[in-house]
Amino acid sequence: MNEMTSPTELGEFLRNRRSGLQPEDVGLQNYGVRRVPGLRREELAMLAGVSNTYYTRLEQGLSTNASASVLEAITRALGLNDAERAHLMNLANPAHTTRRTSIKPDQARAGTLRLINSMSATPAVVLGQRSEVLAWNALGHLLVGSQFAFDSPASPADRPNMTRMLFLDAHTQDLYERWREEATRAVASLRVLAGQFGNDHELMALVGELTMKSPEFAAMWAQHPVENCVSGLKFFRHPLVGALKLDFEVLTSPDNSGHRVLLYTAEPGSSSAEALCLLNAAGEVSSVPRGSTAH
Repeated sequence: MNEMTSPTELGEFLRNRRSGLQPEDVGLQNYGVRRVPGLRREELAMLAGVSNTYYTRLEQGLSTNASASVLEAITRALGLNDAERAHLMNLANPAHTTRRTSIKPDQARAGTLRLINSMSATPAVVLGQRSEVLAWNALGHLLVGSQFAFDSPASPADRPNMTRMLFLDAHTQDLYERWREEATRAVASLRVLAGQFGNDHELMALVGELTMKSPEFAAMWAQHPVENCVSGLKFFRHPLVGALKLDFEVLTSPDNSGHRVLLYTAEPGSSSAEALCLLNAAGEVSSVPRGSTAH
């Protein structure tokens, strides 16, 4: 069993969520001074309707393959949301997480490339299961990755990674007006991916690299945020066109590839829509190749 979906990882997740709850949050009386923050193990066990011994063994990684009913009870006791519940299930039953055995370099499908390149006025980025950039259209490249060569996603060795960019690339850090919000969201998404593809060595290597090189990432990762970020707002401070407030949508491929298409749109008639048009115009007069299908 790998460390990404190990009993230790499960225990860390449970302890983190338990420490975030106070007795009064769950209708319990708070007696005396607590040595550590949050609910005690016996209190959480009582709320979940399991023995303290069993719950303690679960947190310590000494009990594996907990039943679905027990996990559901713990989910309710901790007040987990849907994304956190799914993450708990993946951590508690690593044998059920998605397995990928292919060593063939990942690539965006030709149809996906044609799709994003047909959307000339909409920034689009195709992401792999580790948030690596498999492709982007010209406007997507101008928006989030102009410091990289347009065709860099075609080569696995040169392929940018959106999470690595956020923590280790100065241009990307300056690009986001609300960098910490964006970084937290990226870590929460990576936690979801780690639960789903916990046996992926490249994903483990990415987490290890970022933990070693970025204190900010290490601190956020230790908080164990979990969120399936499929839509929302991103605030940019683009060097060419200034401030943009863009909605994003993530479309996930229904196959087992883990591919996602990240799309950005602006509210019609807004200053952000005007800025996006200006950015598109800047791309049209630049030397950036349009409509490439280098894959």
